Amino acid sequence: MPELIDADALCRGYYDDVTALMRRILVEERDATERAAERVAEQIAADRLVYAYGPGGHSNLASQEIFFRAGGLMHVSAILDEGTLLSGGSLRSMAIERTPGYGKIVIADQRLGEGDLLILVNAYGINAALIDAALEAKRRGVFLIGVNSHEHANNSAPTHPARHPTKHNLHELVDIAIDCKVPIGDAIVQVPGMGEKIGAISTFANAFALNNLVIRTVAKLVERGIEPPVWRSGNAPGGDEANAKFIARFAERVRWL
Repeated sequence: MPELIDADALCRGYYDDVTALMRRILVEERDATERAAERVAEQIAADRLVYAYGPGGHSNLASQEIFFRAGGLMHVSAILDEGTLLSGGSLRSMAIERTPGYGKIVIADQRLGEGDLLILVNAYGINAALIDAALEAKRRGVFLIGVNSHEHANNSAPTHPARHPTKHNLHELVDIAIDCKVPIGDAIVQVPGMGEKIGAISTFANAFALNNLVIRTVAKLVERGIEPPVWRSGNAPGGDEANAKFIARFAERVRWL
């Protein structure tokens, strides 16, 4: 008879590991996040958009996490390109994120240039679409903030099929790098008697790193006497009315609003 597995213990261990990783991000990435928040605050103080792009499968969730989100900054404009969204097919998404040249097309289509700020998010930090997006944005004079796991990128083989032909890692290309510290393989829970680990951690890590950035940005703006427009949940009392005051200001500027 198979041995009983303590699923409660596995879930508690998962919780402990997720919260420990978040604490590492909070403490170890404080300085990088502060510097990034200063640049984002400058952008918003000048009434300029902050672009966010997460090319690759679940990394798209990161750009959506801070876009059109209750408590989120209205100046955030997520790049929701259909190519790597899972809604278009997961295998298709993976193939496209590995296609050299694709990320360059996305950035060109957004017409980003000098004076723009782009947050690139991908926990693994190596795929071709991500690196092409970074290289093209740099060529155009865009200020880049990157969120990826340095451990994961540095330990991914140069011959990995997802890699860009240049073999670059995201954190080597951006102006400010925030390390989301996702371990190799992403999944972290080992079930007794099973070979593969389960319980991915990257969505938690990316979301926490980005929300830290948003919180620090808002704090800096308020210190300057600027109260930035922030989305309120449409499901909360007065939410629609509060948001309606600003929608006309952003509707023509934010592509996926």
